[in-house]
Amino acid sequence: MTPLGVSDFTLVTALGHGRAANWAALAEGRSGLVRAEFEGTTLGSWLGVVDGLDTLDWPEAFAAFDCRNNRLAELGLRSDGFAARAAQAAQRWGAERVGVFLGTSTSGILQTERAYRRRDPASGALPADLHYPETHNTYSAARYLRTRLGLRGPAWVVSTACSSSAKVFADAARLIGLGVIDAAVVGGVDSLCLTTLCGFHSLELLSTDVCRPWDAQRAGLSIGEAAAFALLERDAAAPRARLLGAGESSDGHHMSSPHPEGAGAVLAMRAALAQAGLAPEAIDYLNLHGTGTPNNDAAEDRAVDAVFGRALPCSSTKGYTGHTLGAAGGVEAAVAMLALEHGLAPAGLHVQTPDPALHVNYLREPLRRPLATVASNSFGFGGSNACLVFGAVQ
Repeated sequence: MTPLGVSDFTLVTALGHGRAANWAALAEGRSGLVRAEFEGTTLGSWLGVVDGLDTLDWPEAFAAFDCRNNRLAELGLRSDGFAARAAQAAQRWGAERVGVFLGTSTSGILQTERAYRRRDPASGALPADLHYPETHNTYSAARYLRTRLGLRGPAWVVSTACSSSAKVFADAARLIGLGVIDAAVVGGVDSLCLTTLCGFHSLELLSTDVCRPWDAQRAGLSIGEAAAFALLERDAAAPRARLLGAGESSDGHHMSSPHPEGAGAVLAMRAALAQAGLAPEAIDYLNLHGTGTPNNDAAEDRAVDAVFGRALPCSSTKGYTGHTLGAAGGVEAAVAMLALEHGLAPAGLHVQTPDPALHVNYLREPLRRPLATVASNSFGFGGSNACLVFGAVQ
């Protein structure tokens, strides 16, 4: 593909609001995970909770959109002046030439969970103040951003579990390459809800210990919430990074377990390299999907070994933010671009005993050196896989 400029990007996670707060924590090796309960659950888990959602001054003009997920999206728009940067793109290209493509998994389902507890005792009807299309509906986040930013280009939401907000980079690149649009707001937003927490608990994937990717005693996920956005533009005037390639695959191996040899992951990584026109040895750092579950880390380790061998520096950043599910691809794309900007590959956290069965070069200390190209993996339930390759601006 023709390299595509990333004019701006931002992220909001349990580490803080915006690039500076998140990078400070990554550089210092400081986790945002805390042992906490949510909405009355008693699962004993560690969570990546974003501060400031309940006290956010919500704009009255968008009252129907008010829910935790859209509040999280709004914090993203306010961070690093991202909303203003998107407005500049709309002014440059025309609002109808700027698309919005977001990933999410559960969207604003928390709003309906709360409404369900207030349903009419006689009829079972949900309360009239539940605005399903603007909150719970999967498309609601894209609808909110499109309305909030005054954009009129194509817009949709991808919901392919944990690969969702990586795949939207590929969607936007295709539409820009075809000449349908000139710019796009991409990324993802996913907020905490009971469906997610109780669902992963029922699958026995939610750890009561802090998330430990690549550790011999890793026991599962720590769930987080996040919003991450990037602005992709044709002929970007002063890009912060360049999207060089995006690879996608769907192996359909199992509803919730990865292919044991990482077959679909291998296809996605090789497709991203091919689109970028790069050999495996040209990548300087790989942000792993790295969930901290026994099967996922083992499968990804085999897949990375098959594509890159065992020398490439790798780490998972889910020990910092938790697994942000539908927002994970966007968050980790932002982390990859921050690594390019700062010349530092962040260390993985919470490894006490490295798993001797895993062989990739997993960083336990930050690696400080100039980085020219980085990649980021995002693998979802059902075998939906994505890999993004970013390059530094010369």
